[in-house]
Amino acid sequence: MTLPSGVFPSHSSRNLHRYENHCYISIIISSSEMSYSKVIPALARVKPGQLFGVRLRSTAASTQHKEQKTEDTPLDPSCTIVEKPCDVDLISGKAHTDGQKISIDFDNTQEAYKSKDTLELLRSLLVFKLCTFDFLVDKNKELMDLSKKVLGQRLFEKLMKMTFYGQFVAGEDQNSIKPLIEKNQAFGVGSVLDYSVEEDLTQEEAEKKEMDSCVSEAEKESHVDTSSCLRQDHECMDHREKKYKAHRQFGDRRGGVISARTYFYADEAKCDHHMETFIKCIKASAGSSVDGFSAIKMTALGRPQFLLQFSEVLVKWRRFFNLLAAHQGKDGMAILEQKLELEQLQDSLIKLGVGAKSDIENWFTGEKLGSSGTIDLLDWNSLINDTTKISNLLVVPNMESGHLEPLLSKFTDEEEKQMKRMLQRMDVLAKHAVENGVRLMVDAEQTYFQPAISRLTLEMQRIFNREKPNIFNTYQCYLKEAYDNVSVDVELSRRESWYFGAKLVRGAYMYQERSRAAEIGYEDPINPDYEATNRMYHKCLEYILEEINLNRNANVMVASHNEDTVKFTLEKMNEMSLSPTENKVYFGQLLGMCDQISFPLGQAGFPVYKYVPYGPVNEVIPYLSRRAQENRGFMKGSQRERSLLWKEIQRRLFNGQLLYRPVY
Repeated sequence: MTLPSGVFPSHSSRNLHRYENHCYISIIISSSEMSYSKVIPALARVKPGQLFGVRLRSTAASTQHKEQKTEDTPLDPSCTIVEKPCDVDLISGKAHTDGQKISIDFDNTQEAYKSKDTLELLRSLLVFKLCTFDFLVDKNKELMDLSKKVLGQRLFEKLMKMTFYGQFVAGEDQNSIKPLIEKNQAFGVGSVLDYSVEEDLTQEEAEKKEMDSCVSEAEKESHVDTSSCLRQDHECMDHREKKYKAHRQFGDRRGGVISARTYFYADEAKCDHHMETFIKCIKASAGSSVDGFSAIKMTALGRPQFLLQFSEVLVKWRRFFNLLAAHQGKDGMAILEQKLELEQLQDSLIKLGVGAKSDIENWFTGEKLGSSGTIDLLDWNSLINDTTKISNLLVVPNMESGHLEPLLSKFTDEEEKQMKRMLQRMDVLAKHAVENGVRLMVDAEQTYFQPAISRLTLEMQRIFNREKPNIFNTYQCYLKEAYDNVSVDVELSRRESWYFGAKLVRGAYMYQERSRAAEIGYEDPINPDYEATNRMYHKCLEYILEEINLNRNANVMVASHNEDTVKFTLEKMNEMSLSPTENKVYFGQLLGMCDQISFPLGQAGFPVYKYVPYGPVNEVIPYLSRRAQENRGFMKGSQRERSLLWKEIQRRLFNGQLLYRPVY
């Protein structure tokens, strides 16, 4: 496929000439021969009210999966320390061999801080203590700005490097971070590189950028300002869902988010710049370690309007499947157990007035689709297979008329090009990652973007994970639907024989998501409490570990600072005889946090990675501000990490090792 001329600014042309014969315009295509476009005109004849006359099943995680074998106790969100060593088998190969047992003691400070000199320990102790003072944390940006004015740029940078910057950021550029990466690697800890520069926007600037980039030209031209619609305001009624529309009061997506970077769309040149930055991270990762990781965010790669719209389409088509499952009495079943009988499905579609029997039978004539006499969610998802204009994908049922209609009345040529460019940038990054031997992790984002992000990531996996896991998707376990999402994607990887790659996180947007759902008026997507999220995390994790145990084609990164979760993982690996040397299960923590988890794991032979931010001091201040806020919660919830640091300093003092320097 050749790219249309003028799609990218000239400064990015050196990366785009590498394009081959496929792009993500064509990867939203399943192997099914069934044409999505055939469904549209027939379904458009559905009578009003017929399409949505049945109450849909909740997407909460299924209870059909077997219950956890161990009882879950309330878990502290901080970096808690187990009271006793965790005995874990290290097995060379798949078979269990007695006597190959190693004890990982997360309370052994000498091993945990083996890679740190005493000054680094004192810095950690100081920074973590400062994070417990509310005034300092709440006013951290103002205090940093004041310090810069009083001290001047040079002294300010020295102060930051001695404290917060030195604790949480590896360095200013790719060369300056190499010593830290090499040192960590010498002690068994790898790196996930992240260039953590962010725009320092005011709230008003962020809101304006968001509204400009998430509202289409067709919506801007309409007489009703839908961005301010709340709940069931009659004047604002249209067939777009409130959840998947931009709302000015939530335009600043940084609100309530302390552990994730936020990108705001400016223009296509800025997106190309972000792509170039990600490419540099990929190359830096390749040059600093073997089998490294690099992280990207899709909102950095294009206009978020497309993510909003495509997410709404995916969700509405999934609801239509749930409706048809309800017609067959299968609405209470686990998502993958909902197999629709083909004949009944065809009868239901005829009764709904979708089309004539002959037309409907022609829809289900793919090589695999319907060959078993049933249709499940994965087969249903393959209906979205239009290969022409991306805007043709954005067709959804109209909630009022029951007809299938374009999500918007029209798309401009520029909007069409912007959609394609986002997909093209993803393709460029995936190819660079594969060529450089680096695994690409796609970060999760807000729930109104996430269905599209997950689907596009899955399409990358279908292409680039054929021989090994090059692309990893991120699953947020604070979501009610997390288990359904994991199990459906694992099943697809089984059927199509590619390597499933997942990063499991609890989630970064809880407060923002809950506030937005309550104010705008849709179901809260978040689990009811922290304990429910822990259970969901462990349920998803155990499911993936079982898949690894069955066929060794799945891979998972346990991205958690919670020691109980790490201990749970080790116990399950031991039960299933999963060896760390197989490199199927990874662990991940942020640089400067929870070293008492990362380094003992790494030194015991487990694949463990630090999320390593880097960038100039002035430009990573927003990142440092979030780290201060996040650590306030950690340090107030538990004093264990500070206690361990102080314990190690005392040990060195009493043993005459205050001048200890790591040897590697």
